[in-house]
Amino acid sequence: MGAFLLSACGSAGKASGSDSASVADSASVEVSVPQFDVDSAMSYLRHQVELGPRVPNTSAHRAAIDWLAAELRRHGAEVTLQPCDLTAYDGTLLHAVNIMGSYNPDLDDRLLLLAHFDTRPWADQDPDPANHSKPIDGANDGASGVAVLLETARAIARQNPEIGIDILMVDAEDYGAENDEESWALGTKYFATHPIKPDYRPTRAILLDMVGGKGAIFPAEYFSRESAPLIDDAFRRAAAAAGHGSLFPARMGSAVTDDHVELIKVGIPAIDIIDYRDSGFCPTWHTLSDNLDNIDPATLKAVGESLLYYIYNR
Repeated sequence: MGAFLLSACGSAGKASGSDSASVADSASVEVSVPQFDVDSAMSYLRHQVELGPRVPNTSAHRAAIDWLAAELRRHGAEVTLQPCDLTAYDGTLLHAVNIMGSYNPDLDDRLLLLAHFDTRPWADQDPDPANHSKPIDGANDGASGVAVLLETARAIARQNPEIGIDILMVDAEDYGAENDEESWALGTKYFATHPIKPDYRPTRAILLDMVGGKGAIFPAEYFSRESAPLIDDAFRRAAAAAGHGSLFPARMGSAVTDDHVELIKVGIPAIDIIDYRDSGFCPTWHTLSDNLDNIDPATLKAVGESLLYYIYNR
């Protein structure tokens, strides 16, 4: 791996996890894959941005929670809300809510798909210091992963893949301090240590983070390879079969402290599909430029089609 250890939203971290995957990852049966409608995904992304920065304890954040739960229900999911009051690194009490939509809830073997819906309260990486106290739109860092998952939910509603799937919109990921890795991913940390349903435990998990940027590339992430190489391999094979192999190269990117690490810590194999380039994260990361102008629908489509191919050809 490279020498850099970076966080999706802050500092680097180290995690451990089991090297396991479902038997379903080792064999696949070719089935029809529903279409990923990128125009629909862009509409989902645009609506989030139009709500305003989804910073915990704001009206835009509360509106996002209501809308996400309603959309998952509209697409036939059994929706469970997990309210949690979380203390941020600076002492702020964050009134957070994790939102999960379940398909085929009676099946024990469960694939968890997740993305964070909250946004960074400060554009602390913006090249203009005058912007460092301003909240970001989070078009890519937050809204893109959610948009892909909502369109995935819409596809599942049209064509049941007959496997257990949980779609999790996780909260309070982006309210962290640069040099404090434990201050990030608070919503997922709570989810991992407080089962959202009695005895709930997914078999495997796929995290989507910053999956809509222009010029995006998704190399393997170190903790993902350590935790779940079979899942990571299966996803990259699916991406190649869907015609997007060039965006998912079989080379190591870096070690990223992100939501998936909190799942790995409790023994859930998890991978992170995240835009990581030779220079680090995408140039709009934690800046005011993380807006609709810097979203590429082709990137959203590539990730969405790859995910659907993974789900439906297992």
